[in-house]
Formats: sequence, structure tokens, C-alpha cells
Amino acid sequence: MNLIQALLNPAAYPHPVTHIELIETHISWVLLTGHYAYKIKKNVQFDFLDFSTLDKRHFYCQEELRFNSRFAPNLYLQVVPITGTAQHPQINGSGEAIEYAVQMQQFDGSLLLSHVADRGELSPAIIDQLAELTAEFHCNAASDTSNSHFGTPQETHHWFQGNFAHIRPLINNEKFIQQILQLERWGEQALLKNQHLMQLRKQQGFIRECHGDLHLGNITLIDGKVTPFDGIEFNPGLHWIDVISEIAFVVMDLQQRGFNQLAYRFLNRYSSASGDYEGLALLPYFLVYRALVRCKVALLRWEQHQNPQDLQEAESYASLAENYSQPKPNQLLITHGYSGSGKSTFSAQIAENLGIIHLRSDIERKRLIYKPEQDQLQKNASNEVNQGLYTPDNVLLVYRRLAELASALLDSGFSVLIDAAFLQARQRELFAELAVGKQVDFLILDFWAPEQELKQRVSKRQQSGNDASEATLAVLEHQLKTAQGFSATEQDKVILIDTCAKDALNKLLQCNRLFRTR
Repeated sequence: MNLIQALLNPAAYPHPVTHIELIETHISWVLLTGHYAYKIKKNVQFDFLDFSTLDKRHFYCQEELRFNSRFAPNLYLQVVPITGTAQHPQINGSGEAIEYAVQMQQFDGSLLLSHVADRGELSPAIIDQLAELTAEFHCNAASDTSNSHFGTPQETHHWFQGNFAHIRPLINNEKFIQQILQLERWGEQALLKNQHLMQLRKQQGFIRECHGDLHLGNITLIDGKVTPFDGIEFNPGLHWIDVISEIAFVVMDLQQRGFNQLAYRFLNRYSSASGDYEGLALLPYFLVYRALVRCKVALLRWEQHQNPQDLQEAESYASLAENYSQPKPNQLLITHGYSGSGKSTFSAQIAENLGIIHLRSDIERKRLIYKPEQDQLQKNASNEVNQGLYTPDNVLLVYRRLAELASALLDSGFSVLIDAAFLQARQRELFAELAVGKQVDFLILDFWAPEQELKQRVSKRQQSGNDASEATLAVLEHQLKTAQGFSATEQDKVILIDTCAKDALNKLLQCNRLFRTR
């Protein structure tokens, strides 16, 4: 610590410094000097990291530069030696190194997403950008399908269980102890339930070199761009992980802060972009794991500083983990409506508000059928009724795929909202039968707007060219002529939404029949 105190002197730096701010975590110090930030690793050793020698700290400084440059290449600059003595150190000086630091471009700390969230300024646009950035990063990150231990059920659960080794010795509250013991037992059962899927995902390439510590405190805005930083470079086992473990950290962090709607917006945007709905079966397990990680970190801070607030935070995360471990009632909802009825816009908002997985036919159709090499041909054909992406066979294929995904998600404990036209009785029957088979509640959200309004919306959407739907006025005309009305049995399941009405969404969300999804 003498070294850190001495580095609060501006004379230790090779550039002008007028003010220095020190930030401390349980594993490092960060010195903010105005233009640059210097991160120094503590001489500590835990079961998840080893910074116990100068050579190891130097290695992990270099690894941090390589690892984090993937997310923030303009933020991470170089590894610099600290020379001189602990009493009179010099950053990037000559002579033998007594310590090393990662030199970074300093950014505005107030733009950390954790602080943005605290100010109530965390917008849907920021969440959308984060979801799309994360999905793209995961798509391009290196994957591991080898025989390595990374991402195997045993390795994954090793880190899950490792949390308890740190947590148990630091607590003496009986309620807290029982809570932790219950979560440990739950984890063993969850491993047995999910180990086959974990192994399958390893084979399928879903174990990737991720960020590893993706929560709001490690994401900032730089020139308006969402920028993750400070990933886990110090242990490959903590960053060669299932991508669902990564997104679980974001979801958990948002929910712990009270942003449940934004959490589901992120989850649905990420899932839509990645198509990785099968992996969501592992989400409860990883949500519990991530909450336990934050519980452990809070307790490690409490052990070092004895701040009661850290202990309260640890208890809060343990309670969140307990909540994730408890099954919730689920429900299957489908939409009904012509092109331009507003069903996709409303469905996204309903899913966010009620905590539902949102599956959109327009997205899954392209994922299932669309071929980039036939791009223009398909675009032209899609403008014709019953051609291109919309042939009867393709339409049936998409509905069956949606039913397959919905079935898996319901089995995993999620409520699901299927966003599609559902203008034919057989299409709706497919999902009504699925709900009966899964023994879950079933509702049809019927989105309505006058015919003239539908035509105006479709025309406007075509002109903008920024929507996944490619329906044309010709498609709408065909829908109006061929749609099959609700049967007497279906009428009991229908909730009508006039999308032109004022406060239509709020009125819908107040409907008692939707409360069971919450």
C-alpha cells in the first residue's frame, strides 16, 4: 500500500498531472490521472486468480491488454513498468520494474452504465445497442469444441460451487446460512437436470472466449457507443464460457437494480439477434450463479473493509439467487392480426412488461428460410402473395419451428409470446394443442385497426425499409380476403386490442387475464 500512496504524487508520472483519484477493488487499484488511468494488480491469491508474484502480475497485465482490446481497442494502450522504489516510484521509468500497470485512456466515469442506471437515464436505445453488440461479439468470438475442460458440465459447476467456499466462512446469520445451503442443494439438482444440454452446447460451439464479467459497472458510453471493458483476463475458465452465462450477468444486474423491463428487453433483443433460444434452458442456472458471484464479491469487500453496506448487498444478491431458483407459473400467448395491425410493436412491449420470451415469425422466417446468395430474388418474390418466403410450405415450416421453440421454452419454465399473423384456424390450433399438452394457460391477443389505417401503416413501413416484415399491400389484401374467424371455443381465449385507442397498452396490461404471467 506504500507504493499506492506514493503514486498519489503527480511527480511519479511522465506526463502532466494536476489531480489523482484512487479506485480500489478486491483485486486491483486504479489511479485516475486525468488523461490516463493506470490499473495495478494487488498481490493477492484466491481460488479463481493468482497475482502472488511480480512475474504473474506482469503476465496478466499483458493478457489484460490483449483480452480487453477486443472490446475497447482505443481504451487499452500499453503495459508500463513502475520503477524506482515503493517510496519514490516512477511510472514507465528506467531501471528494474518493481511493479507493472495497464495504461488506459481515461474516460468519463459518470458514463458507466451503472451510474447511468443510478441516475435513471438507462434508455431502451442503450439496451438495444448493448444487446446487438453482445450478440455480434459472441457470433465472432473464438469457440471451443475441443476436449478441453472449458465449458464442460464439471468445469461450469466447479465455478458455481466455488462461490460457496468463499461465502460460507464469512456469514453467521442463520437465515443467510440456510439460504446458501438451500442454493447449494438446488445447484446440484440443476446440474443433473442440465448436464446433457451443457455437454451438447460444448459440442455445438457455444463455449466462446467471452468477456466473463459483463455487468453494468464494466460497460461505459464512449462517444455515445456502448463499450464493455475490464473483462476477466486472469482465468481462462471464467471467460471460456457458455454465451448464456455471459448474458445472464447483464439480465441479473438489471433485475437487481429494479430494471426488470429493460432486462427482458435485453434478453429478447439478444435472443432475436442470436437465435439461441435453446440455450435459454440454462438461464435460471446461470442467473443463480451470477447472483452468487456478486454475493461473494460483496462479502470479500466486506471482509477487507467491514462496511455494513457490503454485507447488506451480499444478502440482497443471495435473496435474488433464491428467487431465481424458484419455479414460476408460465403461459403461452399468441397474437392475431393483419399486417400493419401493430402486433409486433405491442408484443415487444408486452413481453418486456410481463417478463415473457418474445418470438417473432418475421425474424424466424428469415433465419429458417432466407439465403443471402438469393437476396434480390427473394426480395422480389416476397412482394408476391404465396411466393418466396411466403409459399404455403414455407409458412407451415415457420409455424412448426415457432411451435418447436415455444415447446422447449415452456419446458424450461418461461412464458412465451408468439408474434405472428395467425389468420388461419389450423395455425392457432397448433398452439392451442401445445398449451393443452404442456398444461399451461393459453391466450390469443387480437390486434385490430381499421382497414384504411392498416394500409397506411403497411405503406409507411415499406417506404422506411427498416422493419423485419416484408408484407406488402398485396399481401394485406390477400389476408383480408382469406383470414378465418375465431371459433366459439377460441372466442373465450381472445383479448381484443384496438391499437388506435389511447393508452391501449396500459389497458391491456391491466387485464386480469394477463396477471398470471407476472
